[in-house]
Amino acid sequence: QVQLVESGGGLVQAGGSLRLSCAASGRTFSSYAMGWFRQAPGKEREFVGAISWRGGTIYYADSVKGRFTISRDNAQNTMYLQMNSLKPEDTAVYYCAARSSMIATIDGYDYWGQGTQVTVSS
Repeated sequence: QVQLVESGGGLVQAGGSLRLSCAASGRTFSSYAMGWFRQAPGKEREFVGAISWRGGTIYYADSVKGRFTISRDNAQNTMYLQMNSLKPEDTAVYYCAARSSMIATIDGYDYWGQGTQVTVSS
């Protein structure tokens, strides 16, 4: 069992930056691939990016590629999402997720955090 808690969301102007954190507790964090997802009002949850257990493989959705960066610190049991050049369409609740595998994928996640709101004003 893994418990995940996101933090770092907030209100930012377009073009600004935010860094989200996902703190994990429970079983060995480094054994899990991790992912970020987001859900905007009235829309389905969408994949943002994923990182393998050691961080050697990272995937991004096309919509965030070049603007967002995923990283992890296994010693601190934490994953990060650095978001730069934010756009109003990035407004959503952002969720982190853990997958019972070392391989990063766009789906198949077993554990989810409660989410953190990111709002980008124009």
